[in-house]
Amino acid sequence: MDGTMEIDYTIMCKNDVAIEVSLAQLLQNEKIARAIKGEFAKGLRNIALSSKENPTVHLRTDKEIYTFTASKNDFADLLELAEEDAKKHKRIKKDCEGIELVDIRTID
Repeated sequence: MDGTMEIDYTIMCKNDVAIEVSLAQLLQNEKIARAIKGEFAKGLRNIALSSKENPTVHLRTDKEIYTFTASKNDFADLLELAEEDAKKHKRIKKDCEGIELVDIRTID
């Protein structure tokens, strides 16, 4: 197989956060409800917060995405190649050890 691919990856660390909180949980929190009322209903009384749907808020560690290119022939070894790229550029820090592949794009 001829051609190249562009691979995006991030570094995974032990202190990464990935939490989902429902909007209902947020609105039940007294401090958050007070802050919303203070910002959007300043000076008004007897205000109740509610929502029609129950969407979720995702709290995640903001990750930097790194990119490198590889041959299509190396598809089976992409994870190892991403680890080598991270080590070569000294991107793996203390308490960070894993690589997560984010995207793979065919260039030509």
